[in-house]
Amino acid sequence: MDIQEKIRKFLCEYFIVEQNLDNDASFLESGIVDSTGVLELVLFAEETFGIQVDDHDVIPDNFDSVNQLAAYIARKQREATSESVSIQEHAISC
Repeated sequence: MDIQEKIRKFLCEYFIVEQNLDNDASFLESGIVDSTGVLELVLFAEETFGIQVDDHDVIPDNFDSVNQLAAYIARKQREATSESVSIQEHAISC
């Protein structure tokens, strides 16, 4: 299951969502998610994908549609992988 599928599954389980929701549809404008729901999305992203969501990242550009959230999660996973490789390289070069 890819990132978008996991997000859609979560939305269907915890929010009132139409099955045919467009991946670019705004969660806030369509009334799917409110401010409390955004916190649920943050927890879901952290627990499901093993990322750390920084406070300054909790903005509509990252959390207002399936595609925006999926892109944010993928970016955070790449950053975490990059940081891990960098740490390993420093440890090896001692």
